[in-house]
Amino acid sequence: MSQPWDYIAKLVCIGDSATGKSSLTVRLCEGRFSAQHDVTIGVEFGSRVVNVGPSNSSPTSPEGSDPKGKKMKLSLWDTAGQETYKSVTRSYFRGASGALLVFDVTRRPTFLHAIDWLSDLRQIADDGIVIVLVGNKSDLATSQALGGENKRAVTFQEAEDWCRTNNVLKYVETSAKSGEGVEAAFLDVAQRIYEGIEQGKYDLEDRRSGVRGPGGLPGAREKRMCLAL
Repeated sequence: MSQPWDYIAKLVCIGDSATGKSSLTVRLCEGRFSAQHDVTIGVEFGSRVVNVGPSNSSPTSPEGSDPKGKKMKLSLWDTAGQETYKSVTRSYFRGASGALLVFDVTRRPTFLHAIDWLSDLRQIADDGIVIVLVGNKSDLATSQALGGENKRAVTFQEAEDWCRTNNVLKYVETSAKSGEGVEAAFLDVAQRIYEGIEQGKYDLEDRRSGVRGPGGLPGAREKRMCLAL
């Protein structure tokens, strides 16, 4: 029986504690939001199969891409944000082909600490790792014009400027509560990894590359699994 996916890629969610990394993973993999979530100790694991290829491609996609598109299984490693567990979580940066660097748009210190997480990631992960900056809890940054309390502490423009300064692919705002922007954040990373595969940037037979063809990566037993709609 053939695999239900063409590639498998390792992604890590990193950032300070309580920024919503686990909630983003649950929202992507299970399509739900829980207001109560236990603090992550070490790492948690989930997976999701998504469509990549021409139908999701950016203008920079190489010519000659498969017109039928492909399916990519995202192996998601949700890491703890507490300093206590950093020595453990850093070990999971190895072999990652993509990363979501998450901060809370209502808590400015979590944004300021993003540069430290980025430095740790780049010291350990491969040079070509695809990184997206994610500003989570956008539902709490309601415009006062809409009658809500605006708790935003980091502007969209400021985060975009940070990405340009630090050579990060892009900035995406998400709400794990409503689901807004969550798929886009993960799909941006998956699509860029796919483009790298098409350009021959990954050795699909080398587990250290963070991307494999059918056969998959050895790893932890899966706790969450879902297929793309």
